[in-house]
Amino acid sequence: MVVLLVILAFIVLIVLGAISIYNRLVRLDNLKNEAWSGIDVQLKRRFDLIPNLVETVKGYATHEQEVFERVTEARASITRAYTVRERAESENMLSEALKSLFAVAENYPTLKANTNFLQLQEQLSSLENDIQMSRRYYNGTARDYNIAISTFPAVLIARNFGYGKADYFEAAEETRTTPQVSF
Repeated sequence: MVVLLVILAFIVLIVLGAISIYNRLVRLDNLKNEAWSGIDVQLKRRFDLIPNLVETVKGYATHEQEVFERVTEARASITRAYTVRERAESENMLSEALKSLFAVAENYPTLKANTNFLQLQEQLSSLENDIQMSRRYYNGTARDYNIAISTFPAVLIARNFGYGKADYFEAAEETRTTPQVSF
């Protein structure tokens, strides 16, 4: 009888442990999804700001059609991105296109002095800071989630319930290299 109670207690402990691990995975998955939502909100704000910025620059730099097309194409690629990796690639492409747009603006002193352009530029700068903070938060939650689904014994439960590795929201390869400066 004592052996049966010990076995029953052991089974109950295993079940309770599995339930605890499962609940932790659900919590981490929800935190990861909430963090992604934070990135998505900031990126949507930037997405909505860009047409105003492009139109302001277009008013001054009408012959810079290639730059406007790159920004438009990069913006359109975001709507076709569904995974974290695809979205990160699209956002990095948009960031590069915006750099080109601001480089064009440098050639037009009256544009650089335009109040509307300066306000849009300030809003975009603020948004980029918010996006950076959101990316860090998302990557931190993705890291915690990935660790949780990869460690024993949680890996056994994660595998059985279909929890997979989360992608990180990574910077473009070009931004990781050290720029060459020569005089």
